[in-house]
Amino acid sequence: MNYSLLLICLFGSILLNAQTDLETDCNAIESKVIEWRRHFHEHPELSNREFKTAEKIAEHLNSLGIEVQTGVAKTGVVGLLKGNNPGKVVALRADIDALPVTERNELPFRSKVETEFMGTKTGVMHACGHDTHTAILMGVAEVLSKHKDKINGTVKFIFQPAEEGPPPGEEGGAKLMIKEGVLENPKVDAIFGLHINSATPVGTILYKSGGIMAAVERFVINVKGKQTHGSQPWLGVDPILISAKIIDGFQSIVSRELDLTKEAAVITVGKITSGVRFNIIPESAELIGTVRSLDPDMKAKIIKRMTEMTETIAKAYGGEATIVFENFTSITYNDPDLTATMLPTLQKVAGNDHVLITKAVTGGEDFSYFQEVVPGLFFFLGGMTPGNIEVFPHHTPDFVIDESGMLLGVKTMTQLAIDYLELD
Repeated sequence: MNYSLLLICLFGSILLNAQTDLETDCNAIESKVIEWRRHFHEHPELSNREFKTAEKIAEHLNSLGIEVQTGVAKTGVVGLLKGNNPGKVVALRADIDALPVTERNELPFRSKVETEFMGTKTGVMHACGHDTHTAILMGVAEVLSKHKDKINGTVKFIFQPAEEGPPPGEEGGAKLMIKEGVLENPKVDAIFGLHINSATPVGTILYKSGGIMAAVERFVINVKGKQTHGSQPWLGVDPILISAKIIDGFQSIVSRELDLTKEAAVITVGKITSGVRFNIIPESAELIGTVRSLDPDMKAKIIKRMTEMTETIAKAYGGEATIVFENFTSITYNDPDLTATMLPTLQKVAGNDHVLITKAVTGGEDFSYFQEVVPGLFFFLGGMTPGNIEVFPHHTPDFVIDESGMLLGVKTMTQLAIDYLELD
């Protein structure tokens, strides 16, 4: 008898049964995941105000026998699942907050929540898919809690509030979670995250090694001129004209000073406030906007040149101007070694033909802060019905997701955790 061949066959059979058990449990939980998602969608909560959301998450994790910590970064929830075997620590992250958007569709579970946001009455909506991320990770937690024998180490479930940014004057999001030690005790070795995408067909995973999402900087420019009558501009200094020249100058930074064959970059002024009347040249103006970049050196150059232009253009027209930058996210940077190591897992779960390299996008993600501390992999999950010809973008009232795409998210995050912890 060939005992070597027998052992190989036996090991292969055990491995196949283990994979089948996991897949069976993932499939069985799909209806629960959809139910949770619909609950969160119907009851959305804004950043740093996710009280009921956190309560439901914690209740679920506790029911699984997972060690739970609440009140992390105000409303965050962290679960700790220790496997039967010693090993490393892997973190899985989901964001839980909604947006100040009024939902506009006929879904039976659409949000009817209303609130006041920064002085404006608005609806509240999961218009970016965070409800699906939360439900997916709850499903992963339930599946993994049944397979502790397959876990060589510890899984840390991070349910993060305020990914869209905390309210003005407050701390929040990934930055605050890190500050409060979410990546310590036990120390995390690697972290995985996903984002559902309304423009990617269900069943598809998009990934990219290196920078996959942009660093986001918010900037505020204050321009000081000299007020005068609109009929006599020579007696004053026009801050609106200066603002226009500054905006025009900024666009030349991207189009004439950056090597755009390396990475993309965008400078956008989204708000200008100045003046009270048609026939008065005002004394001041305020410009607010954003910078998106995918390369640290390009980002540094953009900030340097914007600062120089703001000051010198204003001075050239007889005024003064200052610019202040506020960092919202860093570059969402997928560690190349980790990405290469875990690519076979993505392909094993979704199939080689459904795991595609994507170009970087200029949207931002505060998952990037976790990646500055530990190696991380962040990927996009298909949430569009295949063949759909009308795609509603994220952060819009018409945003919709095909819920059948969530099952792949559960399977992928589950397998990523198990496979990573099996690495030497």
